[in-house]
This record gives sequence, C-alpha cells and structure tokens, in this order.
Amino acid sequence: MSTFDPNQPGVANGSYFALPYTTEEADIVLVSVPWDVTTSYRAGTHRGPGAIIDASVQVDLFNPRVPDAWKIPIATLPANDELFALNTGARMKAEEVIAAWEAGTEPEEAGADQALEEVNQACARMNRIVYLQCAEQLRRGKFVGLVGGEHSVPLGYLQALGEHYGSFGILHVDAHADLRKAYEGFTFSHASIMYNALRSVPSVTSLVQVGVRDYCQEEADLICSDNRLSFFPDEALNQDQFEGLTWREECERILESLPSHVYISLDIDGLSPELCPHTGTPVPGGLSFSQADYLLYLLASGNKKIIGFDLCEVAPGSGEDEWDANVGARILHKLCCYSYLNNNK
Repeated sequence: MSTFDPNQPGVANGSYFALPYTTEEADIVLVSVPWDVTTSYRAGTHRGPGAIIDASVQVDLFNPRVPDAWKIPIATLPANDELFALNTGARMKAEEVIAAWEAGTEPEEAGADQALEEVNQACARMNRIVYLQCAEQLRRGKFVGLVGGEHSVPLGYLQALGEHYGSFGILHVDAHADLRKAYEGFTFSHASIMYNALRSVPSVTSLVQVGVRDYCQEEADLICSDNRLSFFPDEALNQDQFEGLTWREECERILESLPSHVYISLDIDGLSPELCPHTGTPVPGGLSFSQADYLLYLLASGNKKIIGFDLCEVAPGSGEDEWDANVGARILHKLCCYSYLNNNK
C-alpha cells in the first residue's frame, strides 16, 4: 500500500478493486463462488465474480460516509479450482432435469433421475467447499464476504457463521422469497436457499425479507406461518411510500425486525432490473440503488453487528456489456465499506 494511489486508475491484478492486500493482511476477505448449476431461467451467474473483479478496477474507492474507505484492507481469496469443473459438469446434468420439467414430465419418467442425483451431489460438494473456505477465514479472525454465483451458494457460509456466532438474523434483499422446497427437484436450488437456511442452520433465528415481488402460494403460506419471518414485499413498500411513509421510516421498520447480529444476503435482482438486466431471473419493480445503499448505511451506523454478507446473481452481459458487473462492483464496495464501518465503531 505504500505505493498505492487511490486517485489514479486501478491496475488490474486479479483482485477485487485492484487492491494489493493478501488474506493475511486483510480484515475483509472476499470469497468467489462461480456457480450457476440450478439456475432455472437463464444461466451466466458463474461468470459473475470474474466480471465483478474486472469491473471493480474502475470503482473509485471513496465513500463520503466512510473515512479513508480506500484504506480498508480487502483481500481476494481465489476461487476454488474444483468449482469450475464441478459447475460445468453439473450444469449439463441440470439442463436435462430442467428440460424434463419444461416438457411437463417428471425427471424420473424422462430418464433424468440419475442426472438429478448427480446435480444434488455436486451441489452438496459445493456447499462443503464454501463451508471449509469460510470457516477457515472466520477462525483466522477475518470478516468474510461471499460473491456468487447463483443464490444457492451461501448455505455453507451460513453454517460456518452459525458455528462461529451462535445465533443471528438474515437481512434478505431479493425479488424472490427463495423459500421453495427442493425447487425442480434440486435440494440446493437457487430458489431454495432461505428454505434451506431456516431448515438446516438452527442459528438463524430470524429472516427479514425486503423487496420480494415474485413468490408462490406455498412460500406465502410459509411466510404467514413461520414466526421467524418478517416480510416487506415490494408492493407493500411502494404502497406505504405512495401513502406518505418516507424511505427512512420504512428502513427503520425493517431494521427493527432484526436481532443484534445480522447477515446480509443481497440478490442483485432485489434491485430494479434496469440495474441488472442480465441476472438469471429479473422481475419488474425492486429497490433503486440509492434505496439499497441507504438501507445498508442505516444498518451499519446503528447498534446491530454485521457479521457477514453475500452478493449473488450478478450475470454479465455479452461482449462489452458490463453494466451488470459495474453495478455489482459498486454495491459490493458499499457492502465492504459499511461492514468495515460497522465493525470498527
């Protein structure tokens, strides 16, 4: 850092924000998980972490709310080599299963039952890899941010956090509730991450969902019946603001629903789709960039402790279209800045 100049263009070095920190030197370690095995509408999120790294070189590391934000020691943990091959093979198998569903046929009837089993095994292996990577960094006293990849990838990290912290709540910003049980037969589907977190991570004591606008009857029933859930769907947030409630008042209601320790799970499609047009499952509506930024800032400056985060479902466009990655890199820097601010008050 003795030669790092935050006022000059970043020099691409394969790390997020072109920062030169090693994992030993850093306070924040970013873990990439290139994965899009179960994406049900369109693939591409496995390229998200790499595209964000490329786009992050252009991010100015200044934040008026965070003094000396450019000095925050953020390191990049290289993606696990096994994940690339595992993702490629499992995605091909998953497409067999998805094709069966789209043809109106059970995977077993279409001869895709073996493919389904192989996908579930591959996803379980991915979860184990993520768990081991994150648990190691937590043992070393690092704050971990996870960069996906589809939204199934944080489960191993949540399990590691549960062992490390005991209990915590999740602030979940997303267009989808992600409360489906084994969607399309995939135990670890991107559409099942919050169901799996509530089912298999006993340390998760509350789930506060913000911006959801696309969910099924089964998910609606679970939201109404599970007292761990607090629900702030997009429609209700907009109606409250149309009728005079300010965004700050909305944010305060959201944050009051969270316990003292908070994990942030931010699916980029929780934002308005013009900010993430190539994400796997875009939905009209959603938060503006400024609304998400302000919510995260209020959380960071309050009396709750941020213990980790994930940013998922960023999918780059084709050719030179890097808008999704550009937005993803900037929201990632906000997450890093506010997490650092929160943990160093």
